[in-house]
Amino acid sequence: MQFVTAYGGLVSVAGVRPGDTVLISAASSSVGLAAIQIARKAGARAVALTRTNAKRRQLLDAGADEVIATAEEDVPARVRELTDGVGARVIFDPVGGTALADLVTAAAQGAIVVLYGVLDRTPTPLNVDELLFKHLTIRGLRLFEITADDQRRAEAVAFVTDGLAKGELTPTVDKTFPLEDIAEAHRYLEAGGQVGKIVVTVGHNAGS
Repeated sequence: MQFVTAYGGLVSVAGVRPGDTVLISAASSSVGLAAIQIARKAGARAVALTRTNAKRRQLLDAGADEVIATAEEDVPARVRELTDGVGARVIFDPVGGTALADLVTAAAQGAIVVLYGVLDRTPTPLNVDELLFKHLTIRGLRLFEITADDQRRAEAVAFVTDGLAKGELTPTVDKTFPLEDIAEAHRYLEAGGQVGKIVVTVGHNAGS
């Protein structure tokens, strides 16, 4: 499902294309990692956004072209540096909140910002001048928008299946826990150190 979510935002909605710079917030999440792979598959440059530099190496190893630590760097300035002052054409964000203002500032003329979550419910200080003069689109996305539409779902499945078969898309599992360690799995998840999915395995007794 992480690939379908990322496909929905980047391909179906934003129409990501070769040469685009794509900003990917919460890049170490399963959807963020899928978005890195899909951006690369489309020929775009994937810029991973993460809070600190702790996961920089893992994100680069996962295929990100660049990594920006949002709590340690000036995001708009770094994006301008990476894009020769142009900005990012596609922004894929599940966070919202106060950080969204920096993403709008980092956006290119005519960019699209796709929001697929609200991890930060703090009110967003939106610069309407930038929205107006850059001709920006800010667009919400829910997974069911893709999965409940027969044609868009079929297109998403074909895209993801093709990518998996060619090795362009690969699910990332950070750590696996047996069901009896479910409490430890939750503690690990809440600590926020994972890169990719946390999997809980369920055994089956013989004859059951």
